[in-house]
Amino acid sequence: MKATFAACRVPPAAWVAALCVGALPALVGCSRGFSAQLPSGASTAAAQSGPPAVAAPAPQAAEPLTRALPDFSQLVDRYGPAVVNVEVVEKAQQGGGIQGLSPNDPFYDFFRRFGIPAPDGGQREHQPPLRGAGSGFIVSPDGYILTNTHVVENAEQVTVRLTDRREFAARVIGADERTDVAVIKISASNLPIVKLGDPAHIKPGQWVLAIGSPFGFENTATAGIISATSRAVPGENYVPFIQTDVPVNPGNSGGPLFNMAGEVIGINSQIFSRTGGFMGVSFAIPIDVARNVEEQLIRTGRVVRGRIGVTIQDVNAQLAESFGLDRPRGALVSSVEKDGPAAHAGIAAGDVILAVGGHPIERYGELSSAVAGMRPGSDATLAVWRNGREQNFSVKVVELREQQQTVAGHGNGQGEHEGGGQAGALGLTVRPLAPREKEQAGTQGSLVVEQVTGPAQAAEIEPGDIILGINGKRVHTVKELQDAAGTAGKAVALLIQREDAQIFVPLRLP
Repeated sequence: MKATFAACRVPPAAWVAALCVGALPALVGCSRGFSAQLPSGASTAAAQSGPPAVAAPAPQAAEPLTRALPDFSQLVDRYGPAVVNVEVVEKAQQGGGIQGLSPNDPFYDFFRRFGIPAPDGGQREHQPPLRGAGSGFIVSPDGYILTNTHVVENAEQVTVRLTDRREFAARVIGADERTDVAVIKISASNLPIVKLGDPAHIKPGQWVLAIGSPFGFENTATAGIISATSRAVPGENYVPFIQTDVPVNPGNSGGPLFNMAGEVIGINSQIFSRTGGFMGVSFAIPIDVARNVEEQLIRTGRVVRGRIGVTIQDVNAQLAESFGLDRPRGALVSSVEKDGPAAHAGIAAGDVILAVGGHPIERYGELSSAVAGMRPGSDATLAVWRNGREQNFSVKVVELREQQQTVAGHGNGQGEHEGGGQAGALGLTVRPLAPREKEQAGTQGSLVVEQVTGPAQAAEIEPGDIILGINGKRVHTVKELQDAAGTAGKAVALLIQREDAQIFVPLRLP
């Protein structure tokens, strides 16, 4: 089964009690001591012998790398009351829904996409409102609460339950889909609150604690360690996630992730799973990201982000070798928006952005997060790797409009009309695009792939892909592609256009 990233809001009737059939093997402890018996006469002989020999000094014990397991009880006692259960009644679905499954359920898209009836009876034209539950935590004594967007989206009614069993109707102040952070508010005062920490100081291997409502079990505490920081998750380019092995299940979404000092360092958001349940990999939104979103939502009701008009991808070992980098790092620019800020600054496809404002970029998600956090109108200084050396560019940051999409540049409709050909080393058979084809595809490329074998097939190049360049050089004719392939070496970065997206694909030549 394909692995999925699943949001952790519990759908209605999502858990089933399981009965244990068969007994577990018992662990038998030794209640009596064990003494070794010396051979007969050994002790007498030892007593009658001369002075005892000087014993060799015992080797000094190495200092243990780990100490006693932590006790989280004081942390739970102090900050558990600031963690709340969030219950949601969604607006009724009109047609196309699946009875008994919330749209946030990990299997909802599977049943909907393939038209498979849901486990409890299939599809209905008119469904009753769906109910779900998640978690949240109080950040101000007057009732502001942080949670996940996917917990409260499409909500008609939101109810917050405290650990003292008081219940409050909540209103959604604002929700940001890109970061999955939402702010809700209840009318109350003198509420218990959490203490916020600084995720910049966390390290893999440190103990962390989650408190939430998995499967509706309120104020459940689970613990683990930080597995990684600044983790990029497919489809989520604006959040450098904290990865942990803390058990997180449906209903934990929106709950806090604490460090050992009792500070909230993240919001539990999603899991990576092959089954829909917890499998040891969970992700939390860093609290500094969430706090920035919270402040903007409370102040203006919307989140303003910066953008520079590039499409980027990660740099793997093969791409690093093909571009002459010492190691994989940075964000590779696969396309530049026409007339966008980056284009005006001279940024081009094939550039590798290594730093922003002096801060190194190791993975492409760090660039998205850094630029998104910059104020529109400010200047971003980019350290760019181009043609084997580092250069600096100043780019004017503009506001990211949520409806904007990265648009591929359009060709001029002019092309060469020679016959097709092969780039044998790459495993490609290509032909020139006719002017009408270029216009329909909206591309600056001139060569389209007809057949793939060998390295191209292994790299998952597909017929219909449009070849734009190789190792940072644009190619327009079959001969240019053949010549570039002949001098490319063992590592090749092929720039292709597939539908509306441009991407560098690494090829390893034999």
